[in-house]
Amino acid sequence: MRLRDALIPILAGLATLGGAPADAQLLPSPSSVVGRTGLPLPQLPLADRLTRDVDALADRLTPNALAAARLDRLADLVRAHPRALELDDQGQPVVRGEVLAVSPTPEAVAKITAAGFAVARQARSDELGLSLVTLTPPKGLSARAAVKRLRELDPSGDYDFNHVYADAGLGAALTTSAAGPVAAQGGGGRAGLLDGGVAADQPVFTRVQLEQRGFADGGARPSAHGTATASLLAATGVDRILVADVYGKGPAGGSASAIVGALTWMARARVPVVNISLVGPPNGALGAAVKALLARGCLIVAAVGNDGPAAPALYPASYPGVIAVTGVDRRRGLLPEAGRAAHIDFAAYGAEVKVAAPGGRPASVRGTSYAAPVVAGRLAGLLAVPDPAAAQRAVARLAAQAVDLGAPGPDDLYGHGLVEARQP
Repeated sequence: MRLRDALIPILAGLATLGGAPADAQLLPSPSSVVGRTGLPLPQLPLADRLTRDVDALADRLTPNALAAARLDRLADLVRAHPRALELDDQGQPVVRGEVLAVSPTPEAVAKITAAGFAVARQARSDELGLSLVTLTPPKGLSARAAVKRLRELDPSGDYDFNHVYADAGLGAALTTSAAGPVAAQGGGGRAGLLDGGVAADQPVFTRVQLEQRGFADGGARPSAHGTATASLLAATGVDRILVADVYGKGPAGGSASAIVGALTWMARARVPVVNISLVGPPNGALGAAVKALLARGCLIVAAVGNDGPAAPALYPASYPGVIAVTGVDRRRGLLPEAGRAAHIDFAAYGAEVKVAAPGGRPASVRGTSYAAPVVAGRLAGLLAVPDPAAAQRAVARLAAQAVDLGAPGPDDLYGHGLVEARQP
């Protein structure tokens, strides 16, 4: 029996708790699935429908169930969009008909084009010191076979899939209360956001300067997930947010190539802190861009994901130097669905989180997506410009302010401890 079939009785039981269920989407493309509320809602890793009481469902999740659900979800995504996506050799979704070459030499490009590959796009990032070449494989060659062939043609080169990354939010539902997210107070620094687009007309952004650019087909488009994470950055006091919409519209949104393009913009704009509430596998192009941006003294804050402790460590949170953030509930217990990155640096609330949503009504959300921007926002208040030494001091200062959880001192579950939107 497939996992989501086994969950039908659970979901049916939760429906009796009250509140209309909300439709969900696997990737935060704002133009895809719209719920009964009229809002496109963030990713749900277990089922296509969920009631308002997502905490009740989370209490019944087990590590093995979450890991199995992850594989189901990824396979279903590709089956739903066979013309746009395929699976790599690890079962991860990738853009069909595209592979990536990181800073290939002219000789390598000549060799691989002679072998039947075509150059679809080229992008040079002087700020990150790399170039990204998107290649189209010869007709009839799968992405898996294409990457294998490229590595045979140029063993010293860096070739990888154009992986697709999902948001790290478990689910959302409109609240019945008039209470919304914590009001932004402004005057607290500058941050970058890699996500979906943001609905800029929400009250929480009244005193926040938003600059948005699109890095995927369709350009910058307001989304529930992007609006939610941006509202949490604003709630920490950040007064300028550079929003890179890496999703746009369509199933190929959230690609590694789009994310690398967004990171290039962040480097060019000298943004001191970047929040990435997206998760996926390790990727050569993404890893190179992250490493280069970190070397410039920018802090990258990333959610660990919601696939549970039995799932593989996800990226970019697991890259060395990235600030990995997990989620806790209001009792300060670790969320059962929180992933285990290669390292954990901080925790923040990831349950019953009040955020802004397109349409003007507040939403209550859950997931490590909504923990990460709290940490990013606090760090943005401590780091004015990218600077390696100052970045280290900012992290150390935030660690000193964090509320210790779990075993005394830093640990593998909570890192340095709990960070709240405002300094205690």
